[in-house]
Amino acid sequence: MANRSDVAKWAGVSEATVSRVFSGGAVKEATKRKVLAAAEKLDYLPNAVAQNFAKGRSGHIGIILPYLPKVRLFSVDYFSELLSGLGEAVREEGYDLLLLLRSPEEQDYSELFRARKVDALVILGAKDTPEQKSTLDALKKEGLPFCLIDQQFTGSGFNEIIADNTAGGYMATQHLIARGYRSIAFLGGPATYSNARDRLRGYKLAMEEAGLPIRDQDLLQGNFSRKSGYEAALKLIRQGLPDAVFAANDRMGVGLIQGFKESGRLAGRDIAVIGFDNTDASKMCDPALSTVDVPYFEMGKVAAKRLLQQIFSGDRLPFHERLPVQLVVRHSCARAGEGIILG
Repeated sequence: MANRSDVAKWAGVSEATVSRVFSGGAVKEATKRKVLAAAEKLDYLPNAVAQNFAKGRSGHIGIILPYLPKVRLFSVDYFSELLSGLGEAVREEGYDLLLLLRSPEEQDYSELFRARKVDALVILGAKDTPEQKSTLDALKKEGLPFCLIDQQFTGSGFNEIIADNTAGGYMATQHLIARGYRSIAFLGGPATYSNARDRLRGYKLAMEEAGLPIRDQDLLQGNFSRKSGYEAALKLIRQGLPDAVFAANDRMGVGLIQGFKESGRLAGRDIAVIGFDNTDASKMCDPALSTVDVPYFEMGKVAAKRLLQQIFSGDRLPFHERLPVQLVVRHSCARAGEGIILG
């Protein structure tokens, strides 16, 4: 394999000149053409690490993941889909992902830039807390490129790629209403996540538009886990079943279905259940779970591409993109005697 010295000899220039050509330095056009011709002739591939170092770059996009003991993050579709989309986009530009697990106490993200470990950050699982907001404000003040996915801080000016969670919450609830359900409960996620708040907002909009009451007992609190869905099902059975339940994510929706089934109630017969995310679990549970499809893979790709644009151009103008979602209808929203719904 040819090296930099071989290219320099073939082109009749110094190795330093070859380095300047491939690092974007100032070189006469005629000299540049000779070096590139020699590189093509010798099939020379410059070291990407060396190029990035010469440009003051690491060649890494850092991915901040929440450190959650005993939680298998990479088995969660939310994270796996986002990472796949991020990985595809950065690979196209010769970059790599650097995965970083951080607990809530470890939030000095600026150090990662100072140590040249990353050129930009994607922050997954961010919470709307004063501590998190302070950390992100510090990054913005220093002009460091970072992006939040599926979390927004209204009025902050942070880079954000989100799904249209409010529209998704509305369409899920409106679908239940259109099928004739009137008593509809909502099982939400933690309010520190903007997607949980937005899905609740969509639910309320649809209920109010239909003139349906929202009782205190119809608003249940979960934590996005299957267990919290299971426990919510038992609570609903004790207090009296509504016609339907909208769960703010699929994991809780699956837990609801399991809890109802163990108590002799079948989703799609005795009660309707709809989730959110369109994960693999929603397709495989019994009955299959109606849900809202969120384009997490595409969100990852968009976030990476927008950050790479900021790295290459130096432009730090904030970006905010909202991607559309789609309703997916399956068996869990059927009414008794209707048979199978295809979706």
